[in-house]
Amino acid sequence: MQIGIPAETVVGENRVAATPETVKKLISAGHNVVIERGAGVKAAYIDSAYEQVGAKITDDAYTDSQIILKVRAPQGEEIQKLAPKSSVIGMFDPYRNPELDKFADQQVSAFALELLPRTLSRAQNMDVLSSQANLSGYKSVLLAGAEYQRMFPMLMTAAGTVKPARVVIMGVGVAGLQAIATAKRLGAVVEATDLRPTARDQVESLGGKWLDVPMSPEEQQKAADAAKNGYGWMPGEDYIRDQAIIVDKAVSNADIVITTALLPGRDAPRLIKAETVAKMKPGSVILDMAVETGGNVEGSKCGETVLTENGVKILGIPNLPSTVATEASALYARNVFNFLDTLFDADKNFAINPEEEIQKALLVTHSGQVLLKRG
Repeated sequence: MQIGIPAETVVGENRVAATPETVKKLISAGHNVVIERGAGVKAAYIDSAYEQVGAKITDDAYTDSQIILKVRAPQGEEIQKLAPKSSVIGMFDPYRNPELDKFADQQVSAFALELLPRTLSRAQNMDVLSSQANLSGYKSVLLAGAEYQRMFPMLMTAAGTVKPARVVIMGVGVAGLQAIATAKRLGAVVEATDLRPTARDQVESLGGKWLDVPMSPEEQQKAADAAKNGYGWMPGEDYIRDQAIIVDKAVSNADIVITTALLPGRDAPRLIKAETVAKMKPGSVILDMAVETGGNVEGSKCGETVLTENGVKILGIPNLPSTVATEASALYARNVFNFLDTLFDADKNFAINPEEEIQKALLVTHSGQVLLKRG
């Protein structure tokens, strides 16, 4: 089959959906691969690197391509370029994407990689959310540190002692754990909180301090059940109140705060209120990793650095994986390749199966219909 790799059109998107490494594998599997001219340049993958492994460089990767690989879903005029009954694999932001009907109208089979069932062990090597969140956690600490006007580690000098930075990580998923590890490597004192009590062991294994919120036996069971099924849980009023008190104290004393909480298909939960930000020291830095979906921090703005009246910087940096585009593209491309491989049967024939567990979860449009259930 012909597989097309178009350039990304979303402003600020530097990643590419296939690298010379994965293109070589696709060609070895018998496919023709066409790459839009310059598609990988922003991620440091130049056209000649693709040509060396057998890809064809073109001005239009959509023409005659039966499969399109993208980072961000095609939008606007791009959708009209898709060949009828072709397939697109990428990140669609499906619950917020207003153009799914257009893909259905084009008879396109659209696979949204964000919908991958993360509890399936055989799907782990296709998990784009985890691979990209890992990089986001790392880069968030570096970006916050670049804005912080003091040091991370404790230093003993002839001129006096430099105290270590106090870092609070809110949300201990893949991104949060990497942020903890990175901040610890830089010498900071790290505290972390999460709605899942099972995250405590992970935090402490990385050298962080767990911000403990007392839970009733019923809440402990609800949280454990949710964690087992790969979902969040809704805490009661008492827990929310107790957590707010503990978080308020920790954040007020922090030098750097990184928030990582995201909810699929919904606005990001508000974790830090303006009155808490007002208690922080001048020069403190908050990086809101969820700024693209409404933000965890009251007052954060997407694409902007907000300086509050009390001298706190709130960083609203979108699309953190794109700031490490070379590595992000390499990991993403491997995820895509591993999923694409599931679309071919034992005889290497392309065979979409809407009832197969992984395909069914990812398939948002097929045979002229929008399959995604919203709400």
